[in-house]
Amino acid sequence: MPEEGKVTVDGLELNENNIWEIRQKVGMVFQNPDNQFVGSTVADDVAFGLENIGMPREEMIQRINESLIQVGMEKFKDIEPARLSGGQKQRVAIAGVLALKPEIIILDEATSMLDPRGREEVLKTVKEIKETYNLTVLSITHDINEAAQADRIFLMEKGKMKYQDIPEEIFKLGEDLIPLGLTVPFVEKIKRKLKIGDIKIDETIMSEEGLVDWLWKYNLNK
Repeated sequence: MPEEGKVTVDGLELNENNIWEIRQKVGMVFQNPDNQFVGSTVADDVAFGLENIGMPREEMIQRINESLIQVGMEKFKDIEPARLSGGQKQRVAIAGVLALKPEIIILDEATSMLDPRGREEVLKTVKEIKETYNLTVLSITHDINEAAQADRIFLMEKGKMKYQDIPEEIFKLGEDLIPLGLTVPFVEKIKRKLKIGDIKIDETIMSEEGLVDWLWKYNLNK
């Protein structure tokens, strides 16, 4: 347990008097989607948090529908959560958080138990929501390729901040990332190979899709 220091959220220093106010600003999506469900249907599960704050039924129904549309799960409203894929379950969990309209969303290894397709679904959903509603998204992850999509990376070691910078600068650490339990992203490895061959590539490219698009244009203009 922490023995010193303080936690500040949106300018508020966390204490016993404002903990409930701060909780309304922050929503969390956990690692295992199966551990998050409490409702018999998707709609019931999204409603759970709203019921806890005593929201009137008409407003609650509107919030449920809006949040499910935002994550592309409106057609599954009356389906049992057990019948969903891992990626779909996480999108429903995100809908439950969105319905409460937080200012900050924390993803706690939210894609680590998903297959590649499910991981892609969730990350795409989070990115769209972030851009649409200008939310702060804090993603806790060991997946370096997922971290590559962030605006900024905070690299921790044994509970302490080791590095913080934009992805391009963090990945310049190269093999120094390995002792920290990380690897160099695939895209970064390809970029280094290209630079060895005297091919000047855009350093801001962080995704495989961006790399493919750049290579296609490069070959087209040769």
